[in-house]
Amino acid sequence: MKTFVPKQKAGNERKWYLIDAKDVVLGKVAVEAARIIQGKNSTDFIDFIDVGDNLVIINADKIKLTGNKLEGKKYYTHSQYIGHLKTVTAGEMLEKTPTRLLELAVYGMVAKNKLRSDRMKRLKLFIGTDHGHEAQQPELITL
Repeated sequence: MKTFVPKQKAGNERKWYLIDAKDVVLGKVAVEAARIIQGKNSTDFIDFIDVGDNLVIINADKIKLTGNKLEGKKYYTHSQYIGHLKTVTAGEMLEKTPTRLLELAVYGMVAKNKLRSDRMKRLKLFIGTDHGHEAQQPELITL
């Protein structure tokens, strides 16, 4: 018996998916997005080969957060200089850069290895419904 190892997908073999994030909980969208861009939704998934698909998420600015996460959830950045710790709440981030909130959630759920940056490049986030990937005819996923 031999073990079957799938080949790495070329750029034109990858499927395209579309998720509308309007009024959907942030975590639910992030879990599904991480699953698709890693390739865990396909039958030929293998963790050390990049077999994931492309994903377009629209209405990233209309995502829903439960509880008091708008004020309570905080994101920290530090410039390595003394006293330069910056804190941004999820509500402030949703107002300024709503796609960044979703990007950080998906980034934390993708496997932490050398393929992580290549997988994140296949995630396309958009504010509103215009996304410019109609030519690829993405398959709609409802959550």
